[in-house]
Amino acid sequence: MGGFFGSVSKSSCVADIFYGADYHSHLGNIRGGLLVYGESGFQRFIHDIRKDPFRSKFEQHLDGMHGNLGIGSVSDTDPQPLNVSGEGGTFGITMVGLITNQEELQKELFKGGIHFSELVNGKIGPTEIAAALVASKPTIEEGILAMQEKIEGSCSALVLTPKGVFACRDRLGRTPVVIGKKEDGSLAASLEACALHNLGYKIVRWLGPGEVVLLDANSFEIKPIYPARKKCRMCAFMWIYYGFPASAYDGINVEEVRYRCGAALAARDKDVEVDAVAGVPDSGTAHALGYASATHLPYRRSFVKYTPTWPRSFISDSQTTRLHVAKMKLIPINDFIRGQRLLFCEDSIVRGTQLKDTFARLPEWGCKEVHVRAACPPILFGCKYLNFSPSRGPLELIARRAVHALEGGKEDTARLDEYTDVNSERYRQMVEMIRREMGFTTLKYQTLEDTIKAIGVPPEGLCTYCWTGKD
Repeated sequence: MGGFFGSVSKSSCVADIFYGADYHSHLGNIRGGLLVYGESGFQRFIHDIRKDPFRSKFEQHLDGMHGNLGIGSVSDTDPQPLNVSGEGGTFGITMVGLITNQEELQKELFKGGIHFSELVNGKIGPTEIAAALVASKPTIEEGILAMQEKIEGSCSALVLTPKGVFACRDRLGRTPVVIGKKEDGSLAASLEACALHNLGYKIVRWLGPGEVVLLDANSFEIKPIYPARKKCRMCAFMWIYYGFPASAYDGINVEEVRYRCGAALAARDKDVEVDAVAGVPDSGTAHALGYASATHLPYRRSFVKYTPTWPRSFISDSQTTRLHVAKMKLIPINDFIRGQRLLFCEDSIVRGTQLKDTFARLPEWGCKEVHVRAACPPILFGCKYLNFSPSRGPLELIARRAVHALEGGKEDTARLDEYTDVNSERYRQMVEMIRREMGFTTLKYQTLEDTIKAIGVPPEGLCTYCWTGKD
């Protein structure tokens, strides 16, 4: 996935976009970039951040960057921000999303005489496609509209021009964009709301789906370009797992949603007897606290995560790397494990391999029982809008592997609706197969109904594709 931060400042914006982008490091760890505009024009730096954190890569450039307009990004895909020229002038662009019709758009752009230069492993990056669409129109505003209309999948973006920063939310609102303002009038646009607080910005508005505004560098006003659309499909998984606890999306705090998820799990869990509740860190922690609070059971940090030098384990394309990183990051507290019947709350179970490897060691440390509660429904469909977890096919998902086995290796996709129905026998068999494979004492998943209720957004306002397979 990835994240971005843009600033239109009354003084230098360099520090703000540096720290603002860095606050998105939990969303991507492949590449980072900064782009500023000032009296000497555009300045840009892009670095590979797979082995070194964003801050250590970009601190060396801060003294040499000058400008009061800028954008920064972290990405798990291609190099960005890009700095390109088009019919409407020179601009910079950074985006978050997934272009599912990229091949079709490439052919269309090739026919129009567009050429691409920023290749990733020999392939054209999605940000190049978005930039080409913006550059193909007479004005930046028309180009942004073309980008939003033509891209299938999702695309939220920041576009930097000499007159300011255009903030553009995906036309179905799958990812958020929030606008902040300082006391001196400086403006910022961010994907994560938590990036605004420590930099002195107060939230002044959330962009609606498809909405585009200009953070004007002359008047320091938020100028409307295109109004919000009515239909919204904000990614529900952002609240459950991906988002940072201090952030909020469309005014709804991430940590509060996770507490409510934990409480909802507890409300349906009357027949389990355990000694303590624990969270699988980091994002499972709040779910576990919500569960413990609702049941008045003690909360114990049976695992702690060592984070200073380790990246997010799920982002890597290599299963071997994912397992190694996950194992090295989680350190047990044996005194909270030995002789205990523990209930662990986890945000989700995607592939299952990391969780299985982690929990396989619990009996060695003297754990008597391992009960697991997932804060969302089984993930049966790979994300086709944000690509939150790299996957080579549906059978990488543990729930789909269970379905495949239950259907005798001849999976009938027409029956998948039955596996999403918590009241069906097929759903029960799927969960039981996952439980046995993982070696848990008991396993339960959150219902879709309770997940949506915990978020607090009407079902029609959320994207739940990874759980239901329905757009």
